[in-house]
Amino acid sequence: MKTYLIRLYGIVQGVGFRPFVKNLADSYLVKGTVSNKGSYVEIYAQGENAENFMSDLTVKNPERSIILKKDVKTLDLDKYSSFEIIGSEHETGDIFVSPDIATCPECKRELYDKTNRRYLHPFINCTQCGPRLTILDSMPYDRERTSMAEFPMCEKCEKEYYDPSSRRFDAQPVCCNDCGPKLYIVGKDITGLDAVRYSRELIMSGKIVAVKGIGGFHLCCDAKNSEAVIRLRKLKNRPQKPFAVMMKDMETAEKYCEISKEEKKLLDSYQKPIILLKKKKSFKFEAVAPGNPFLGVMLPYAPVQMLLFSLPNSDSNNTVADDGMTDCFVMTSGNVSGAPICRDDETALEEIGSFCDAVLSHDRKIRIRADDSVVSFFFGKPYMIRRSRGYAPLPVITSFSSARRVLAIGGELKNTFCLAQNDMYYMSPYVGDLADIRTVNALEETVGRMEELLEIEPDTVVCDKHPLYNSVSAAEKTWLPLVRVQHHYAHILSCMAENDLRGAVLGISFDGTGYGDDKTVWGGEFFVCDEKNYKRAGHISPFYQVGGDLSAKEGFRIAAAMTENYETAEKLGLCDKKTFDLIKVCAQKNINSVKSTSAGRLFDAVSAILGIKRKSTFESEAASSLQSFAETDSDGNITDLEPCLSEKDIEKYSFLSGRGSDGLCEAKTDIIFKDITNKALENYDRHYLASLFHKMLASSVVNVCINVREKSRVNRVCLSGGVFQNIYFLSLVKSGLEKSGFDVYIHSLIPPNDGGIALGQAYYGMNM
Repeated sequence: MKTYLIRLYGIVQGVGFRPFVKNLADSYLVKGTVSNKGSYVEIYAQGENAENFMSDLTVKNPERSIILKKDVKTLDLDKYSSFEIIGSEHETGDIFVSPDIATCPECKRELYDKTNRRYLHPFINCTQCGPRLTILDSMPYDRERTSMAEFPMCEKCEKEYYDPSSRRFDAQPVCCNDCGPKLYIVGKDITGLDAVRYSRELIMSGKIVAVKGIGGFHLCCDAKNSEAVIRLRKLKNRPQKPFAVMMKDMETAEKYCEISKEEKKLLDSYQKPIILLKKKKSFKFEAVAPGNPFLGVMLPYAPVQMLLFSLPNSDSNNTVADDGMTDCFVMTSGNVSGAPICRDDETALEEIGSFCDAVLSHDRKIRIRADDSVVSFFFGKPYMIRRSRGYAPLPVITSFSSARRVLAIGGELKNTFCLAQNDMYYMSPYVGDLADIRTVNALEETVGRMEELLEIEPDTVVCDKHPLYNSVSAAEKTWLPLVRVQHHYAHILSCMAENDLRGAVLGISFDGTGYGDDKTVWGGEFFVCDEKNYKRAGHISPFYQVGGDLSAKEGFRIAAAMTENYETAEKLGLCDKKTFDLIKVCAQKNINSVKSTSAGRLFDAVSAILGIKRKSTFESEAASSLQSFAETDSDGNITDLEPCLSEKDIEKYSFLSGRGSDGLCEAKTDIIFKDITNKALENYDRHYLASLFHKMLASSVVNVCINVREKSRVNRVCLSGGVFQNIYFLSLVKSGLEKSGFDVYIHSLIPPNDGGIALGQAYYGMNM
């Protein structure tokens, strides 16, 4: 009998796909089977309506599923008598692992339904929601291969699990109040909902609670309680860096923030990332994000978070009592600065126990850490800052397939790694900064677990060229053939891979610092390159970075080294004469100094010149503060949310590009710096000067590209590097290049910063 063999590749496990297929087949009177093969779902279909059934597989598929590829063959087989879900079988091939999924609306409704047997169950989930990657041991995705294997299903849950009509049919994390994981306060005899009530009381009294979630611990306090927030800042040694805020619901978010239609959709999506939203004047809790017009906002994505906001009293007749609980939590990663997010009680007590007044935990093991993802928006589209929960490890798929199997170890900061085989590039969840040995250990452990999970045995490892990076040491310890890729070239390759580009591009890589081929510090670079080779075509004006690692934190040092005389430095309040003279001597005699083209440090220097931030307490503080000044007026109102660089601007500042002493094209940032300095001495408005700096630099960048194009004949431009997290600057550069006839490619779901660099490393390794 005519039978269709259908293979569907993508996120088709852990999202209720096999139950969906069976129910769809039954509705069409189609006979056959569906099974999980580890790397795909396999369907045999017979019947008069089989073609309509096949069409609806990719039209009516579950909301959380993602079908990336569909193969169909026609066979002649014996007739099936019914349609059945059959046992999973493991086969090799491309693996697709579902990210963790936020609680779905139906489960949220059941959570607060007093007639439902999962009423107030802190681990409620179904085929459409709940933990996935963070509880998974191996594929195929079945309960016995997850950390839920430790919790045998009760009779009622088991009945639902095997009932095709149930929303929990084949839902691997299924559980209830009788058979699921349990909440407790570490070190106290307080469990279940009493543990939630205890935590709520502490939070409302101004205390800090560590809360174990899906991918790790958060540190939680009342965002409206300035004393609690300031105390958390002191404990975490985080004096200025903004905290993420979890808001109770969309109504609360709209009360305090400006939210576009696109932002609203993603904020309440099944990924539920942190989104950078513009504050309204009604948000007056400045201790959370001091001096910043934007706020990182997320909505509750796990049942325990919902219960912390809204928990009825045991004797209440109302579904959710209004007990005066805050509608805004600080929810910041539960870790020591520089260390990975804590995932178990022992580590939490050891590392963040002194930061909090209680630890609200549970006994479901976290296999792989997953921090919250952070997203900005650029002209109505998501623009990733940190890619983790809700997104990792979804692969980037290219049209090019390779026989290699590559591990790209990633960057030193904001580390993520990438495993690649065939045409698939699997980016890991966020790992962290590798200056801390604990993060290095987390990297090595997670690499091993992901290799096993994705069944990729690398034959090559790719890393940075910097000889002293811990990421490089980790790569060397694998004992695999090692390939080193220049940092800024890898940035461009990551943009190429995300946009599925091959062939020549003009790459603009602007970031903090990276090891240059000439052993100087690079960071404001122009390349003509493809997926196999690169040539440095230009850079910003070189300057001296004085003070080693301190120069990355103290922008006044860069500014002083670039300033002509002490009188200017004194008027601008950069430093005292002794410090100024020392900086100049170090630069002249090359003492603890290095020649640099770092665009990130240039932003720091201008921030110092304008008296915005002379020192940074966290990475990019000075540069992001400069951006905030460029976007706002003196009253804090955003003045130019979507800036554009006009053709007149490009022509006006054409003199800001030329040839450097090395013969390469040069963005004349030394002239820009001098002009901004002179205007600052004349007491021009700082907001105007911050905007002017962005526009002058963007014009210079466009003119360098025009000059490079004349010789290279390359018209495609890729923009990457941490500086392009600056949406204001990105808008200016992109619009200017497009007005000059360039085809411009940017990032979207892969970060432009070092969190995306592993993709570029892997792309190089696969194309060698």
